[in-house]
Amino acid sequence: MLVITSIARAQDEYVRVVIDDPFIELHSGPGRGYPVFYIGERGEEVEVLKRRTEWFQIRVERDVEGWVHLEQLQRTFDLEGEAFDIPGLALGDYRDRRWEVGTLYGDFGGANVISAYGAFALTENLSLELGLAQVLGRFSDSQMYSINVMHLMFPEKRWSPFFTLGTGSINTKPKATLVDTLDRRDSFALAGFGVRTYLTRRFVFRTEYKTYVTFTSRDDNEEIREWKAGFSFFF
Repeated sequence: MLVITSIARAQDEYVRVVIDDPFIELHSGPGRGYPVFYIGERGEEVEVLKRRTEWFQIRVERDVEGWVHLEQLQRTFDLEGEAFDIPGLALGDYRDRRWEVGTLYGDFGGANVISAYGAFALTENLSLELGLAQVLGRFSDSQMYSINVMHLMFPEKRWSPFFTLGTGSINTKPKATLVDTLDRRDSFALAGFGVRTYLTRRFVFRTEYKTYVTFTSRDDNEEIREWKAGFSFFF
């Protein structure tokens, strides 16, 4: 259990806590995969410096800084004995995100497309994305695999335009039944833009438009346009 007070330090207002449980574990990073490198003991004063989703960076009396999980700060009380209310996730947590997964639905050259992606934030502005999509057409179905870089213009704002460049491959399977047809695999390059909107807690709405240039084995390449919209979840 922790007891909470407030102080001002270096023109930043931190939350100061006094450890009342036997100990707390400090991780070297904001995740359970990071090792525990320090144990804060009962009676030590702790400053809560910042938050990254469900992890909090703290500083103990010996100027050791580390990360603790939300669970270690939830059962806390202020000096008047009232429960300490930890604020919910907000826009700042979205800006500090590292991982994101999402699903989108839309149109790919006149066919329905359902896609899923996972992303890792390299910086506040740049993310690396891996995508998988299923295209359901009238005469053929396709599967697409892509990797692209997304540049977010204003990561500190609730909504922001973004631009993306990438590459990948598409495997097309015709639906013809009267004659044998061969599946076709082609590579492609893509460019696009869109808008992302932070909704609440961990959720983001995303809409985008992309142009694909497919490099076929024939003499001419194909240009396909796509639009999609969907939701993502960050952590």
